[in-house]
Amino acid sequence: MDFFRHSPRLRSDSMSSSASQSSRTSQRSKVFLRQRLTHLLTCIEDMSSDDEAGEEVSRTLDEAFHLCGGYGPTDAFRLHMVTWNVATAEPPEDVTSLMQLDVQPPTDIYVIGLQEVNATPVRFISDLLVEDSWSHVFMDTLAPRGFVKVTSVRMQGLLLLIFAKQMHLPFIRNIQTTYTRTGIFGYWGNKGGVSVRFSFYGHMVCFLNCHLAAHMNYALQRVDEVEHILEKQDFDIADTPHVRDHKVVFWFGDLNFRIADHGLHFLRSSINSERLNLLWSKDQLTMMKKNEPFLQEFEEGPLNFKPTYKFDRNSDTYDTSGKKRKPAWTDRILWRIKPKALPSEDDDDNASIATLDESDEYPFMVTQDKYTCDMSYGVSDHKPVIATFSLELKKCYDTPLVHVSPLGVWSADHDALLTYTIQEDFMSSTWDWIGLYKVGFKSASDYETFAWVREEELPEINEVIQISVDKDEIPLLGGHFVLGYYSTNMQSIVGFSANFQILESKRAVMEGLVPENINGLN
Repeated sequence: MDFFRHSPRLRSDSMSSSASQSSRTSQRSKVFLRQRLTHLLTCIEDMSSDDEAGEEVSRTLDEAFHLCGGYGPTDAFRLHMVTWNVATAEPPEDVTSLMQLDVQPPTDIYVIGLQEVNATPVRFISDLLVEDSWSHVFMDTLAPRGFVKVTSVRMQGLLLLIFAKQMHLPFIRNIQTTYTRTGIFGYWGNKGGVSVRFSFYGHMVCFLNCHLAAHMNYALQRVDEVEHILEKQDFDIADTPHVRDHKVVFWFGDLNFRIADHGLHFLRSSINSERLNLLWSKDQLTMMKKNEPFLQEFEEGPLNFKPTYKFDRNSDTYDTSGKKRKPAWTDRILWRIKPKALPSEDDDDNASIATLDESDEYPFMVTQDKYTCDMSYGVSDHKPVIATFSLELKKCYDTPLVHVSPLGVWSADHDALLTYTIQEDFMSSTWDWIGLYKVGFKSASDYETFAWVREEELPEINEVIQISVDKDEIPLLGGHFVLGYYSTNMQSIVGFSANFQILESKRAVMEGLVPENINGLN
């Protein structure tokens, strides 16, 4: 096989609100009860088989488990989200504080939504040819930690980046992106929304990054814009053709909602005295939710952090220019769980269950763990907002679609072999390819080389297919690598090999890439 190198609700104050909250709390308790019962059953299975008491307890718990609906054990994942209007600034050298890299439990997915990335015509065209500077700084920060860029989408100054731990990539499938312009009557992309949707272990999720109309008096226009975006954006997926069809939607960005009525002095006094609660009732987004049922479907954590706009650059001081813009929570992160029926009253806490149907075999729970801003960054007149979530779900599947494996010893001194096997039926294509990636790679296109899969015909399930790799395409210096099967239809890597070592080639010495070793000395 030849190798090639190219880029292949209305909130109610009546008893109904209390009843709804009680129902959701009961539902959530059942989910946790199922998890505890599953753990107990697992422990009891380790008991001696002749322990009659243990068997009796096991039977009792098993019956209780099935009465609760029979859900199996769930897995927990950590989602770290950032929204930041960067005001055309270049990225800071260090974004480790923003990423909170050493937090426990460790992060599984990073979602980064930026607004006002430098989009001058010359700069935008150059960014189409190569990765923009913001993408580079995040990839350079996350790749050494084992995170790979899943995908990205850009519309002028709007940029949305998704990163995931390499181990999750085979289970992130059917990736699609889209965008909607709302600037200048929908003809200009300085305002609007960009979105990414995919299946995560079988659960449909969507991320929507928006930049809405500015200024105090345009709150209604902002509501119209986001409603237009939600209705207009569509995907080529039968089960989830629109944003709100997904099980979970995260909506975030510079939504530009301001704090109404209060004067500048009262605003700053309340902020300085840390009495932020005095401002919440006049937050425009909070006010708009009272009258807009589709907004009531979205949940948000408490605004227990300072308004993130507008600051003097490289400082923690609110706007001292002649305009003296009023501080506001313009930068927000919200989420929506797809309701099984008509939207019900808002829940008062920050945990949501993605199913209200006991027959649903695959529950999905979203819990917000943190909602804050990072005041340490000053390159923009906005401060970045961070939200972290726990995603508890039962996997719909946990087997990669393709198994890939290197055969024998690899080095550039001789041709090498690899095999791949389709483990489950999926829309494979003769345009699929297998990439050779150096451990710590940044994205699916960051391969050392790649090979097309078998061209003659699509393989049968469990058929072992062997491909030869030309020695001239193997890195001379060797190192630690991994093979990944890329599906063009799914736009994702759907199977990895285990990490393996490519040995340093003798040709590397001959070509002067490394010094010759004589009698143990270089």
